[in-house]
Amino acid sequence: MSHDMTHDQASYLELLARGAAAEAYDRPALLARAEGAGPEALAALEHAKRLALRVRAELAERRRREAELSALFETAHDLAGLRDLDAVLRAIVQRARSLLGTEVAYLCLNDPEAGDTYMRVTEGSVSARFQQLRLGMGEGLGGLVAQTARPYVTDSYFDDPRFQHTRTIDSGVRDEGLVAILGVPLMLGSQVIGVLFAADRHARVFEREQIALLGSFAAHAAVAIDTANLLGETRTALAELEKANEIIREHSAVIERASDVHDRLTELVLRGGGVHDVASALSEVLDGTVEFAHADSRSVTALELTGTEGHAKRHGEVWGASVSAGGELLGALVLRGHPGLDPVDQRTLERAAMVTSLLLLARRSAGEAEQRVRGELLDDLLDAPDRDPRLLRERGARLRADLDAPHVVLAARIDGPVPGAAGAPGATERETADRRRLWSAASHLAATGQGLAATRDGGTVLLLPLAPGDTAADLARRTAGQLGGALREPVTIGASTVVEAPAARPGAIAEAYAEARRCLDALRLLGRSGDGAAAQDLGFLGLLLADSRDIEGFVDRTIGEVVAYDLRRGTDLVRTLGAYFASGMSPARTKDELHVHVNTVAQRLERVARLLGPDWQSPARALEIQLALRLHAMSEAVVR
Repeated sequence: MSHDMTHDQASYLELLARGAAAEAYDRPALLARAEGAGPEALAALEHAKRLALRVRAELAERRRREAELSALFETAHDLAGLRDLDAVLRAIVQRARSLLGTEVAYLCLNDPEAGDTYMRVTEGSVSARFQQLRLGMGEGLGGLVAQTARPYVTDSYFDDPRFQHTRTIDSGVRDEGLVAILGVPLMLGSQVIGVLFAADRHARVFEREQIALLGSFAAHAAVAIDTANLLGETRTALAELEKANEIIREHSAVIERASDVHDRLTELVLRGGGVHDVASALSEVLDGTVEFAHADSRSVTALELTGTEGHAKRHGEVWGASVSAGGELLGALVLRGHPGLDPVDQRTLERAAMVTSLLLLARRSAGEAEQRVRGELLDDLLDAPDRDPRLLRERGARLRADLDAPHVVLAARIDGPVPGAAGAPGATERETADRRRLWSAASHLAATGQGLAATRDGGTVLLLPLAPGDTAADLARRTAGQLGGALREPVTIGASTVVEAPAARPGAIAEAYAEARRCLDALRLLGRSGDGAAAQDLGFLGLLLADSRDIEGFVDRTIGEVVAYDLRRGTDLVRTLGAYFASGMSPARTKDELHVHVNTVAQRLERVARLLGPDWQSPARALEIQLALRLHAMSEAVVR
């Protein structure tokens, strides 16, 4: 029986190529024997097998050496960039355990002050007692390594009499379950500073190459420890030098900061800077976060600055200096992020608080003056309709108010206690305070919205521009929300119809104000305090209140959808609605009036409900719809 010897020998190359286990190399010979190969062929295969296994062993050894060299190279790289000694030692122990294939690896260091040895790094350990071992000098296998400065290995720790056994060491080793242990010294010159160990929980013989490899790791560990010690000594020396220079720098920096803040604050005042500019400049100079907080803010309340007269005060990690004028606390400059404030910086904070007080007083005076001017212009529009339009435009332009644009007059009032109510002590003082607060908030809103505001008739009147696409009702509701939010209590707003150009028709402002007041009174009577509305929001009541008597607009808002539907579809919904209300809202009588089937009436009324909404038969809506039907019929008769 012939046999392909070349193919069988080539199979060993395939086994080498894919890194097969040693047992797989017996298979080619077994197959050849099964196929009846002769003695010569079997001898050749056996020779090829021995050669292949030798090559396999050399390749495995080469790979092992490459892994060892790679690990040593990585360790040297770690030492070159040493930042954390613990991380470097941990990497050395991990690599030793991995390359030696042991279950546990650990490193002990000598403690000259305590006179013993302690565990520094462990890898693979499971016993807390073992990880916390402290050993007397010369005890255990490590003590033998330290005494002789040579590696030692035992394949059965508890049966080895060469080193001194102690109860502490044996208990820790027994807890960890170690049997075979290899230890190599960590040397700095001729001095042993510790021991690097590799260990298994079963009997094992460590080869010469493995002992040498662990020794290389131990040498790297010793270099890492020596480097870290040198770095530590260098850092200590540098720290002492830095501390000596820090005092000089601090004194110099304090003087420079004081000079810098003085220059910055002077520049801010000269160029008209604001409170937040002062806080920003102070943040940079004091190297913290400075903000201006109002008097009623939580941070100012916590600092308890009342009566401190601008002196800096500390509360926990926060510093504050009161900003006050004439005994009134306006707020405070609050510094965070710089708890250790020296006396010079404290005076800097206090000086900045004084500058802030001056800026706030100047701004308050300017704001009050502008508010008075705005109020005077609106008073003239209300009380002197014969003013020259050109002069009105010029005065408005100086206040950034365009009196040739469409405007709306708003009447505003805080809904507090009823004036003069019995049993309401201090009602008059409360009303006066409320009017002042309302005027202040309305003046601010008018200034930011390029409008005007003035006090009148126990409330406030505003003249605000109307944005494109906006309505008087929208503006009223928005203003009620803004003023109510600012004052934290309901503010009711009544709005007029749109005044197209106040400067061209000054007399229209007084008429619009009267309409806005009527709308305001109607809202209060309707129980809609805190709301904002125009006459068009109030249905037929708005029709009565409005000066314009916008009948067509009222009809369109009330039944416009039904009228439009009839025009588009040629239906008779408007006449059906009229007959329905005339018949006492009875579908049976309505069908007799219209001479149609009762189902037809029902279908038409369903269509009306879809157009006007499900509440169209409620008393209030029904009244408005009937009035709109009458007005619609009158307007059609006039057209005819």
